[in-house]
Amino acid sequence: MIKKTKRIMIIFFILIAIILGAGTIVMNQAKFGKLPQGERLARIKESPNYKDGAFQNLSHTPELTEGYSMWKVAMNFFLQKKTDQKPTELIPHQKTNLHQLRPDENTVIWFGHSSYFIQVDGKKMLVDPVLSGHASPFSFSVKAFEGTDIYTYDDIPEIDYLFITHDHWDHLDYKTLKALKPKINTIICGLGVGSHLEYWGFEKENIIELDWNENTNLINGFDVHCKPARHFSGRGFKRNQTLWVSFAVITPNTQLFFGGDGGYDSHFEEIGKQFGKFDLVLLENGQYDKAWKYIHMHPDEVLQAAENLNAQQLIPVHSGKFDLANHAWYTPLKTISALHQDHPFKLITPIIGEKVLIGTHEKNYTQWWENEAVKKEVVLN
Repeated sequence: MIKKTKRIMIIFFILIAIILGAGTIVMNQAKFGKLPQGERLARIKESPNYKDGAFQNLSHTPELTEGYSMWKVAMNFFLQKKTDQKPTELIPHQKTNLHQLRPDENTVIWFGHSSYFIQVDGKKMLVDPVLSGHASPFSFSVKAFEGTDIYTYDDIPEIDYLFITHDHWDHLDYKTLKALKPKINTIICGLGVGSHLEYWGFEKENIIELDWNENTNLINGFDVHCKPARHFSGRGFKRNQTLWVSFAVITPNTQLFFGGDGGYDSHFEEIGKQFGKFDLVLLENGQYDKAWKYIHMHPDEVLQAAENLNAQQLIPVHSGKFDLANHAWYTPLKTISALHQDHPFKLITPIIGEKVLIGTHEKNYTQWWENEAVKKEVVLN
């Protein structure tokens, strides 16, 4: 009996060792990035937003709403019966040729979820690009919906400014950035995110890391203001070692706001007061749940945030490509469209790849998530 018990214990410890060893091997893969250290970490520790060994939100921000636990959330996500969590048919899309845009076109093209391309006042920008077909450490999980991953790395032109709002897998994609590296000139991101980028081969002098309420002049007439967001960060087990941010981008003729990921808070009103108005704002609207209401806005809060920002145009993003929450895939766009009617700004809901002209209010956009007739690719020159 004693020998049998010893044998069981030995097998148990061997299995634990194998699991720990496999985990170490996985976590040491380049795609997990690298935590800040040295001079970068020293700068982080001087930030007023870094306390007790981690970055903090402006307001108290629990990861989960009161009454919820990680166990309960996990059980709901994996075991609860859900309706229309993923589309059963091809997502409608167009494919605008980004290489053939006229230099004088001020336009934004949504790639699905939180990835988008912007050309404004002659400069090309890319925000949180995820073009690898999945939004997780493993290619078999969190896969893009069929019809949403239409842009390849070759479709992307040379990029003047790449913006990274934070280091979560659905916003900072290793495979995409490695492929696009030769095309990227300057990267703007929050404190600490440059550690991942340098580890992946990007030159330090091409990375601009900003704390909340810092700004940088890129060229004459192009200013970037790093502003707060209400979220968290991390690509592994240790969270909040890099900063999550939003961006106010001021060009010679246009004011833009990239909201990054996060919940509603007073920072939207403060930003609106500072900048007066924004010609276009892009705000996260999707992957929300009442269980994590502090770190993701619900549609009514997205509309309130846009109003706080004095938006002229709003494009809701963070939906339409990946399944990361419990709601139906079309719910975020359907809900915000229904709630928008009494708001003063224009709500823009393009299909993936459709060209949106910044500042143009005449065009009406279809409720494509309910349109079964448009289920094929259209190539636009």
